Amino acid sequence: MTLLALHGVRKSYGALTVTDDVSLAVQAGETLGILGPNGAGKTTLFNLITGDVRADAGRVEYEGRDVTALPPHRRCRGGIGRSYQVPQPFGHMTVFENLVTAACFGGRQTEREAWATAVQVLEQTGLAPQANKPAGGLTLLNRKRLELARALATRPKLLLLDEIAGGLTEPEAQVLVEELKRIKAQGVTMVWIEHVVHALLAIADRLLVINFGQTLAEGDPQAVMANPEVRRVYMGMEA
Repeated sequence: MTLLALHGVRKSYGALTVTDDVSLAVQAGETLGILGPNGAGKTTLFNLITGDVRADAGRVEYEGRDVTALPPHRRCRGGIGRSYQVPQPFGHMTVFENLVTAACFGGRQTEREAWATAVQVLEQTGLAPQANKPAGGLTLLNRKRLELARALATRPKLLLLDEIAGGLTEPEAQVLVEELKRIKAQGVTMVWIEHVVHALLAIADRLLVINFGQTLAEGDPQAVMANPEVRRVYMGMEA
């Protein structure tokens, strides 16, 4: 089953075209990794999927329905969860309160359901020891975990991860990869933008590489990474 599909999606800001006629399909249970140089249009692609920005052309489909015109909160409540590249917790609220808020307002859960969800997600993401700490005082690893946890608290069918391993040490990134493997095993569909390539390759079933807002390569991860044009554009290696 195709959970997410983009058809010829385009977004421009004045004369700058950020996303240029991008089409893709993500199957239920799949993990799609997205690579590309800085400024390639990766985050804008997420913004188009979540409704944070409106496409100038093309169509966004989720579960077979056209959601191009739906506002972000409707898409979130429909099962599209997202983490942001720069963690944006409610800093004066505790970790637990952040999760309850996400479950109530993003997942439309009752207070009783939201509390149960928060406890489950705390255990799932290794944040249980931090539950009663203000989110603003967390380490970078735990802020990244909280970004992931808040998205999970909405009970997403589709999870969008924007450079969640960025800035982490090698051991911290490995901890995060293991947590994402467990989430993947539960059947959650993921689309993951990442520059930490080895982390992405540990999970992704398929890779999409974009450059200047256009699709450069797509397919099996090893084949994509061996593509001469990908090596030239993304890794600066001449073929």
